Amino acid sequence: MSLSIPNLPLLIIAMAATSKLVFILAVLLLVSGHRASAAANDDPAPYFLGKWELLPNNPGISAMHSVLLPNVDEMVIFDATVWQISRLPLPDYKRPCPMHQNKATNVTNIDCWCHSVFYNVNTLQVTPLKVITDTWCSSGGLDVNGNLISTGGFLGGSRTTRYLWGCPTCDWTEYPTALKDGRWYATQVLLADGSFLIFGGRDSFSYEYIPAERTENAYSIPFQFLRDTYDVYRRPGQDDFRLENNLYPFVYLVPDGNLYIFANNRSILLDPRANYVLREYPPLPGGARNYPSTSTSVLLPLKLYRDYYARVDAEVLICGGSVPEAFYFGEVEKRLVPALDDCARMVVTSPDPVWTTEKMPTPRVMSDGVLLPTGDVLLINGAELGSAGWKDADKPCFKPLLYKPSKPPGSRFTELAPSDIPRMYHSVANLLPDGRVFVGGSNDNDGYQEWAKFPTELRLEKFSPPYLAPELADRRTMILVDETEKAAPYGKWVGIKVKSAEMLNEFDLMVTMIAPPFVTHSISMNQRLIELAIIEIKNDVYPGVHEVVVAMPPSGNIAPPGYYMLSVVLKGIPSPSMWFQVK
Repeated sequence: MSLSIPNLPLLIIAMAATSKLVFILAVLLLVSGHRASAAANDDPAPYFLGKWELLPNNPGISAMHSVLLPNVDEMVIFDATVWQISRLPLPDYKRPCPMHQNKATNVTNIDCWCHSVFYNVNTLQVTPLKVITDTWCSSGGLDVNGNLISTGGFLGGSRTTRYLWGCPTCDWTEYPTALKDGRWYATQVLLADGSFLIFGGRDSFSYEYIPAERTENAYSIPFQFLRDTYDVYRRPGQDDFRLENNLYPFVYLVPDGNLYIFANNRSILLDPRANYVLREYPPLPGGARNYPSTSTSVLLPLKLYRDYYARVDAEVLICGGSVPEAFYFGEVEKRLVPALDDCARMVVTSPDPVWTTEKMPTPRVMSDGVLLPTGDVLLINGAELGSAGWKDADKPCFKPLLYKPSKPPGSRFTELAPSDIPRMYHSVANLLPDGRVFVGGSNDNDGYQEWAKFPTELRLEKFSPPYLAPELADRRTMILVDETEKAAPYGKWVGIKVKSAEMLNEFDLMVTMIAPPFVTHSISMNQRLIELAIIEIKNDVYPGVHEVVVAMPPSGNIAPPGYYMLSVVLKGIPSPSMWFQVK
């Protein structure tokens, strides 16, 4: 049984006059396995609001989709083949050029433009890739070995599975008829056993497992929930206008192995083994939250304890969105309504779940939510007016927001340093191993248009959050990667060698691991952060080097098998991450 000590610092003060303080604290820590989260709550550089860096070269394509491949630190960036254009010609060694169908003309022509690249986040080298099927508004995720499995897209790409490995000579392998149903604007989720499910997509009210390579699905599983959350705009004397508001649903694996699924303003818990809806949750009031009334969502950090059997709760955060009719107003009436300005949280594993909401400093639609190694959330990109869609939004959100979930309501948000590049529809943001955030994309246009109000954006940036303030550089710990295990099975204790000028203690320290997500359309598929249980700290195993012993997650329900960015956070300052595989 775990004993919660939410006000441990006050307890220390109250007991400081007694000579038994050290003994009592030791007993409390031993019994509870809990520790103060000073590492997450500190503001080590309160006056540094971040820094933007414009990267010196661009990839020649607009980053509609992005994912970071483990170990090689290659960002896979791709857009769509539907326009038969980019700003990067397909090199001779990748030819002959494929045939692609043009969306505007409905004509199939030879397409000698590149629509996918490797972008090395360290050297900034661009390596062209050749994709055959249309990846427009597709989905994806990394398998247990860190390979990308991409699914769906437009027209001939909608039933496709694609595979991409991270090597200098690797390129896409594609299977255009692998999926039973078309998956355009669908969500792909990694399960505890390493398999994938894919949910929804335009006119696909179903889900299915991603089949093994070189095989095809014979059936999909009907999913009434997606029909129930589908919106239309009623127009007397005219056809209904398709709103949807349930594309790219939010899907999270929760610690009991079931799936929390949110679409539009409603959510359920699904048993993926029995294909059975276990519970329905209270609706989230205020508006619609999924494409095209696009909000952003993260699964807040999963905190593990020394007690192997301690309960692990899962809490979901959803920020922004728009009114259900926003897409109609923009497309038909040519007026843009204010986005939603709330963030809502709910503990989905609670027996009595309720939404709690708070106001953001600004409204936001189409923002990206990035989990940082500190357990905080970076809300970045997006707009204050409108919805997703071509030219359906305005008033860019230049300032990121830092959201600290462990702080009390009213003190969780900090506005950070602004960029000067609008990141609107089709933008991306990915955490990098050095703690910076990769930011790219933005294409508010049906094609490549550099002359538009919000032009097709090829430029890339890196954003340094406040924990990377220059004055903190000397206080940053470093993991000695060559002296630390790089893979472990579930439940194993692992010693992490850390270089630090100061001694370590449990009250100032946390160890986190983050799964790199597949990012598109303000959804970060399979992003999750686990705060590992610290078993022991051994200071000065040799001068200036310490060892932090942590327990790996107990099962794939907590951490699906694969690669994670593991970081040691000391007094709110994360180390550069190392790649760690758990399986």
